[in-house]
Amino acid sequence: MAEQKRDYYEVLGVEKNASDDELKKAYRRLAKKYHPDANPDNKKEAEAKFKEVNEAYENLSDPGKRRMYDQFGHNGPGGFGGGGPGGYYSYSTSGFDGFDMGDLGDIFSSFFGGGFNGRSSSRANNGPTKGADLRYNMEITFEEAFLGVEKEINITREDTCDTCHGSGAKPGSKVDTCTMCNGTGRIQQVQTTILGQMQTTRTCPTCYGEGKVIKEPCENCRGKGIVRKQARIKVKIPAGIDENQTVVLRGEGAPGTKGGPKGDLYITVHIKRHSIFTRQDYNVLCDIPITFTQATLGAELEIPMVDGSKEKFKIPEGTQTGTRFRIKGKGFKAVNRNYEGDLIFTVEVQTPKRLSKEQRELLVELAKTMNEQPPVKKRGIFG
Repeated sequence: MAEQKRDYYEVLGVEKNASDDELKKAYRRLAKKYHPDANPDNKKEAEAKFKEVNEAYENLSDPGKRRMYDQFGHNGPGGFGGGGPGGYYSYSTSGFDGFDMGDLGDIFSSFFGGGFNGRSSSRANNGPTKGADLRYNMEITFEEAFLGVEKEINITREDTCDTCHGSGAKPGSKVDTCTMCNGTGRIQQVQTTILGQMQTTRTCPTCYGEGKVIKEPCENCRGKGIVRKQARIKVKIPAGIDENQTVVLRGEGAPGTKGGPKGDLYITVHIKRHSIFTRQDYNVLCDIPITFTQATLGAELEIPMVDGSKEKFKIPEGTQTGTRFRIKGKGFKAVNRNYEGDLIFTVEVQTPKRLSKEQRELLVELAKTMNEQPPVKKRGIFG
């Protein structure tokens, strides 16, 4: 009798009410941890763990299989004939496997889809599969976000082996078609239940669903057909991009399987703080210091722009500190939309901390003309 399987939720380390996203995150973390290539010193045990994780996720990620598992567990629904604790026996070339959850969907589809007496109503999809998506965090300056920029990044990713060109076989050798499944990657099984004989389909245990057997594996990729490589990729960041926005590069992810397309590369942008400017929606904000006389008499100022240029702007006399002014169309561009924000600057009137004797006398006279009581200068303890 086969060894008792661990609870699928326990295998993935999640609660029974885990969401699809939580299941996916747990699966990716564990699959990366137990991948045989990542455990060269303990490959056999890692491979067993890797298969266990894959089996758990395969069944819990399918809503129908998950409902059946939550209700019946590994033993399946009661009432199936054939004896044994599993309700029915599943047989492969390696002997008795116990209850096979991978076949549960085919069994129930046979019940309701007319799949009796050796006929099966469903087949697993063994065709091309898109490669995994990759993610990358990129930091850029405030000016680069404003103007747009093209950068080059280095990433490590799986790619097609240059030695075997993805076949997994040693150059000069051939890849044999699996004789167990005749190259389909799936084998059919006939099972006897109280409802009669039923035919189900499962992954071939000889080729693990690949449909081929490699007798002389490629030394470079160890028969995987893929290797980890350093890739240098050009990334064009559009003008106006904001914090945490993402640029997607199609086809720059991991390679697909069985001729499937590559995954995508998702680049999330993070923007460094600027010493002068801040962003508010599509507007650029900054503070501009002005003198007491400029605020009093009015002045023509040169306002710095994010692109390094300057714009002349005339402020009226009597401008108070904290007054905001707007320069149209000098803010951020909207990505994929014909719109530009404004530059908004706030003036801060700076009061002089030290005056010459002449400057003080002039201000005293000014205060007299304005009917103000000028302050009396007193000699402090420091003179």
